Amino acid sequence: MSNMREQLLAKTSGIRKTSSIKEDEVKRSDRTQTAPGLAGALAAAQIRVRELESTGMASQLSVSEIVPNPWQPRRVFNEGKLSELAESIREVGLLQPIVVRQVEEKYQIVAGERRWRAHKMLGLEDIKAVVSDCTDADMAVLALVENVSRDDLSDYEIAMSIRQSEKEFPDRKRMAEALGMSRAGLYQFLSFESLPDFITKDLDLQPRLLGGNATQAIVSTIKKHGEAGLVAAREIWPLVVAGSMDQGKIAAAIKALATRQSSESGARERTIEKFFSGKEQAGSITKDTNSFTIKVKAGVLTAAQETQLRELISEMFHLQPDT
Repeated sequence: MSNMREQLLAKTSGIRKTSSIKEDEVKRSDRTQTAPGLAGALAAAQIRVRELESTGMASQLSVSEIVPNPWQPRRVFNEGKLSELAESIREVGLLQPIVVRQVEEKYQIVAGERRWRAHKMLGLEDIKAVVSDCTDADMAVLALVENVSRDDLSDYEIAMSIRQSEKEFPDRKRMAEALGMSRAGLYQFLSFESLPDFITKDLDLQPRLLGGNATQAIVSTIKKHGEAGLVAAREIWPLVVAGSMDQGKIAAAIKALATRQSSESGARERTIEKFFSGKEQAGSITKDTNSFTIKVKAGVLTAAQETQLRELISEMFHLQPDT
């Protein structure tokens, strides 16, 4: 059990405050910088882990009785690293028990899902575990803090974990403070929930297709262009999945396509009807999605006709009977 505590302590030893991070040190411009602000949250998590260790009961559990943490944000596990871990367990055994809590007839993983998956990969029937008394709040926050601190977790996976854990915080301001994020950074992660279903279905399988910056821009563009933006996004998205379009260019592509399609649609719906005085064109009537315009050439109408036309318009729009 001490190994778990030592690993968590090691995680926080090199973490600095956000204010001490220089702009040119941030390597991933498409990812909100979250880890430097997690020192406080990780420290609180360490205290809670110590409590779970001291009150937990060491056990040997059946692998089949164990299920993942329902707040686990990770969608994809690296098979190569899992194989390495499995081989290590095959050679020397499991050095650090996993931590679980009992829920009805099953045990939910608090910490150690990779070790549990490695056991399943090896076909082992039992695993060493510490059964702890862990609340839903513990499960949500510990999973979120531990995973957000890992650089290999995608923005989408972090966003899903934040969304699942949101109810454990009184409000989003407190949640941002607990995670060491700015509110703007938090809302960038929350923008993933506004993506269309056809995008999130692919992100469930390939969570690295979009970062937070690109997602926020896409959501804003679709919202601005309405149905035309949604249609354009559906047409462009397969290019992203196929790797043919950089995520930083998606929003601009959606905007350009939505604008062009709207213009073409407006042009298709535009009608022009000409009218004549004898053989000479006297004017035209133009109708499109935004207007209905009547144009009459100067000098075509007599004074009496102009008066008659004005009276007709006045009667249509200004002299409506009372209702």
